[in-house]
Amino acid sequence: MNFSNSEITQQVAQSARDFALQYIKPDMMKWDESQEFPIAIFKEMGKMGFMGVLVPEKYGGAGLSYFEYSAVIQEIAKVCGSIGLSVAAHNSLCTGHILSFGNEVQKQKYLPKLATCEWLGAWGLTEPNTGSDAGNMKTTAVQNGGQWVLNGTKNFITHGKSGDVAVVICRTGEARAKDNATAFIVERGTAGFSGGKKEDKLGMRASETAEMIFDNCIIPDENRLGNVGEGFKQAMKVLDGGRISIAALALGIAKGAYEAALAYSKERHQFDKPISEFQGISFKLADMATKIEGAELLIDQACDLKIKNLPMTKEAAIAKYYASEVSVEVSTDAVQIFGGYGYIKDFPAEKYYRDSKLCTIGEGTSEIQKLVISREILK
Repeated sequence: MNFSNSEITQQVAQSARDFALQYIKPDMMKWDESQEFPIAIFKEMGKMGFMGVLVPEKYGGAGLSYFEYSAVIQEIAKVCGSIGLSVAAHNSLCTGHILSFGNEVQKQKYLPKLATCEWLGAWGLTEPNTGSDAGNMKTTAVQNGGQWVLNGTKNFITHGKSGDVAVVICRTGEARAKDNATAFIVERGTAGFSGGKKEDKLGMRASETAEMIFDNCIIPDENRLGNVGEGFKQAMKVLDGGRISIAALALGIAKGAYEAALAYSKERHQFDKPISEFQGISFKLADMATKIEGAELLIDQACDLKIKNLPMTKEAAIAKYYASEVSVEVSTDAVQIFGGYGYIKDFPAEKYYRDSKLCTIGEGTSEIQKLVISREILK
């Protein structure tokens, strides 16, 4: 396996890096403080192709591979995890679900708008009382002739209030029964569909996380994705790819924290020499660099398998689990290297620290990744 970056991957990464430094970095702390969701930034990224990285060109997307997709998320997350998270959720979840399981009519209707971010996407699986226990979801869809009636609440949804279109997984059978869920496309403005509470978060504060509420929301059968009962299986396949994107997000945050700490360690002097010359600091930097290299290789392996359409459930879970834990460890060490300044918002370490934790929770906790990995290796 050759994971050396191709010329196109390098070009895409540089483009994302330049965009993040020019348009995201100047305002990221303002957005973080106010929890503003900067929708205009995503519209600009849509013009750059960052919101439809994996969408084929015939649907208005960039038509690139998972290697370029990973590079885009990493470069944006190195500057701001919040923006990286929203890019990942839009691409992998909503857009990715329609790309993977939509019929041709649905693809033609929705993908061009999503790929350019004319429409922002949301994806709804999690509920207040059924996070990892998704088979017991309470949001239901009941068929009534050629229509479906949706009722229930989804929470912790990225773009739950601002998303223009959402893919929603609803229960269409008995709780915890086999094949009991179905996926639907719901457009903002549909009667009975509304955004609820926006969460006040520790980190990722510029990425909107909110409820989606369905109150006798009626949608046509043509908005159903795939066959009745296939929703949960579709969601698990979507999450396989999504785990790669969260791993890339975690890696970007880790790289940002590491690079900031490395630079600071060379600038900060104690006892008339840079603190990087003290073994306690240099060994910490060595550990950070090693963990980052390992996470990157695991992500590249998962990307390679995904591109080749080979089984990658285990590899994606391993990459997501390891990279997210590394992100927390590296950002924690970055705060320590910055010392007192690591706790101050004028310096970058504390934001990486706050943002990193979400990576061990979103799109399947670290514990769920271990469950997936253990099931795969014990087959």
